[in-house]
Amino acid sequence: MGGLIAILNACVGSGVQSCAPGFGPPVLVFTLFFGKAIPARGDLTDKEWLRFLDDTITANLPNGYTVMDAGGAWMNPVTHKTIKEATKVLLVALPNTPGSLASVNRIRTQYQIKFRQQLVGMTVEHACGAF
Repeated sequence: MGGLIAILNACVGSGVQSCAPGFGPPVLVFTLFFGKAIPARGDLTDKEWLRFLDDTITANLPNGYTVMDAGGAWMNPVTHKTIKEATKVLLVALPNTPGSLASVNRIRTQYQIKFRQQLVGMTVEHACGAF
């Protein structure tokens, strides 16, 4: 995990450093991908998702976020089989600070532990944002 954080910190250091007037300050836009297929049982239920949303996501991102339903696929690194599953996609713009990455990583880690996931996918982009 330490290597991943070092790589992400390197990404955070390059990119948008200032924004044009009226575009808002520099932000990091995190996109997280939560697979809903749970090993050895059925898919994540709406009730489970809403509880995770309230207890973990909102607790770590109290200023707001967006969640979308999606369909996705990924290759299991052990079996090399492509697995298709329903997915929740979370989009959030946060200040470019170490605390932002820490909040996002708490959410990812909790989902992986609670729902026995190998990984919660993540992309990070530099942008300007006003809210």
